[in-house]
Amino acid sequence: MALPKAYNICCIGAGYVGGPTMAVLAQKCPQIKVTVVDLNKQRIADWNDADLTKLPVYEPGLADVVREARGRNLFFSTNVEQAIEEAQMIFISVNTPTKTYGVGKGRAADLKYIELCARQIAKVAKDDKIIIEKSTLPVRTAQAIRTILNSTGNDVNLQVLSSPEFLAEGTAVTDLQSPDRVLIGGGEDEQGQEAIAALVKVYENWVPRKRIITTRVWSSELSKLTANAFLAQRVSSINAISALCEKTGADVDEVAYAIGTDSRIGPKFLKSSVGFDGSCFQKDILNLVYLCHHFNLPEVADYWEQVIVMNDYQKHRFGKVIMDKLFNTVSGKKIAFLGWAFKKDTNDTRESAAIYVADQLLQDRAEIHVYDPKVTQEQIFGDLEYLQTNRLGRYTQHGEQMDMDEIRNLVTLHENVYQAMDSAHAIAVLTEWDEFKTYDWKKVYDAMLRPAFVFDGRNILNKEALLELGFDVFNIGRG
Repeated sequence: MALPKAYNICCIGAGYVGGPTMAVLAQKCPQIKVTVVDLNKQRIADWNDADLTKLPVYEPGLADVVREARGRNLFFSTNVEQAIEEAQMIFISVNTPTKTYGVGKGRAADLKYIELCARQIAKVAKDDKIIIEKSTLPVRTAQAIRTILNSTGNDVNLQVLSSPEFLAEGTAVTDLQSPDRVLIGGGEDEQGQEAIAALVKVYENWVPRKRIITTRVWSSELSKLTANAFLAQRVSSINAISALCEKTGADVDEVAYAIGTDSRIGPKFLKSSVGFDGSCFQKDILNLVYLCHHFNLPEVADYWEQVIVMNDYQKHRFGKVIMDKLFNTVSGKKIAFLGWAFKKDTNDTRESAAIYVADQLLQDRAEIHVYDPKVTQEQIFGDLEYLQTNRLGRYTQHGEQMDMDEIRNLVTLHENVYQAMDSAHAIAVLTEWDEFKTYDWKKVYDAMLRPAFVFDGRNILNKEALLELGFDVFNIGRG
C-alpha cells in the first residue's frame, strides 16, 4: 500500500499509550502530521494546555517532547471523524479493561471500545487506510476488526496491522525513543505485506531496521500477552520466595542477586515487593487464561492463573502483616501510605497495590492518610470506588462493599508528606518514589505514636538506620 510523500497519522485514544507514543513519533518524524483524538474533552484540553505540568500523563521527559512537536506536526483534538478522514494511517490506542460483566467476567478483555473505533473508521473511511492495533488485544482481534471494516461497502482497502506497545511506565519516553524492538504483525498476502512495509518505513526514521520485527498478525497479538505473562511470572516467583525468606531468616535481595548472576536467568524483574501492579500484567494474564479456557486448554490456563493467585496473596499478606503487627486491629488507627501510583515516575494508579492494601485496612476501618507526589485525590477515590463496584480480586471479592461516603471520611490525601505521617501509628511504603529515601526520618519518628511501625513494601529504605532511630521495621522477604 503506497503512501503519499506527505501524509497524516491519526491515533484514536490520548491515554497512557497513545499520548506518549504519538508525541515521540511526531518528534522523530517532523514530516508527518500526527493528530491524537479522544472524546474526553478535558483530556484533550490538558494535552493542549500551555502549562506542560498539566499533561494528563506524567512521564519523565514527556513535557520536553510535547513542547518540541506540539503545534508543529503534533495536534490534539476531539474531532475524531475529521482526523480519521484525513489520515492514511490510524492507530487504535483505547482502553481494553478486564470485563466486569457478562461472558468472561473477571478474565476476558472488554473490546467494546475497539469495536466502536472499527465501526467509526468503517463509517468515515472513503479511501485506503492502514489500521494499527496499538492496544493490547486478544489473539484474533484483528480478524474481528477486519470483518467490521470490510462490511462498509465503501470499496476501500483497509489493512489491519498489530503493533503492540512494550513500554514500561516511568521510562516510556526512553523506551519509545530507543526501543529494544518494534513488533509489526500483518497479513501474509501482498497487500498485507505492503502495509507492513509502510509502517516499517515510519519506524525506520529513528529505529534501526534490525530492531523492527515483522510477523503474522496473530503472532504479534500473542507475543504481547506472552511477554507480559513471562515478566509477571518472574515477579510472582520471587515474591513466593520472599514469604519463605521471612520464615527462614534469609534475605530475598541476596537470593535474587545470587540467582540473577546466572546468565540463564538474569537479574531483571527479580525485585520482590508488595506485588506486581499496574494495568498491564494482571489484565493480560487474565486475558491469556480466558483464551486458554476458550480453546480447551485448562491445564495451561491453571498454570498462568497461579501467577495472579500468587500476586493477590502477596498484597493480602502485606496487609495482614500490618494488621498483625498493630495488635490485630487497625480500627481508628492512622496509617500513612507513602505512594499510591503503581510505580515511581508515573501518575498511573491502575491496579496499584496501594488500592488493595487500603481496601483491606479499610475493612477494619483504618484511617488512611496518603502522600503521593503525582496522584490526585480524585484518582484515589475513583480507584476505591471502582474496587467497591467491581470486586474482582480473589481476596477482595469476599470483602464488605463499603459506602463511598464512609471511605471519603476515612481516606485523606496530603500535599505535605510530614503531615501525612504526623501522629501516625504506622507507615506503609507502597510506591518506590526516590524522594522517600531523603526524608528526615528522625523528625518522622519523633512525631509518630509509639511503637512506631514502618512497613516497607518496596524495600527502598535503610532498615538499619530506621532501627537505630527506634522504628519497628518490616521488610518484604527479610527474616
